[in-house]
Amino acid sequence: MEEDKISSAFEKEGIGSEIQCPQAFSIAEKYDINKGEIAAYCNTHGVKIRSCQLGCFK
Repeated sequence: MEEDKISSAFEKEGIGSEIQCPQAFSIAEKYDINKGEIAAYCNTHGVKIRSCQLGCFK
């Protein structure tokens, strides 16, 4: 997992304990990070993903 890259991206984007699904998609594209890795990072670090339109993030 690109944990350091995701952590850095979240910090730059002001993401703390929760993230909206559209934000996760945007960060994935902007920082060239796989959406699945973002989901895994969020699950591991207790970041709640809200308003998921596709069910990609659990």
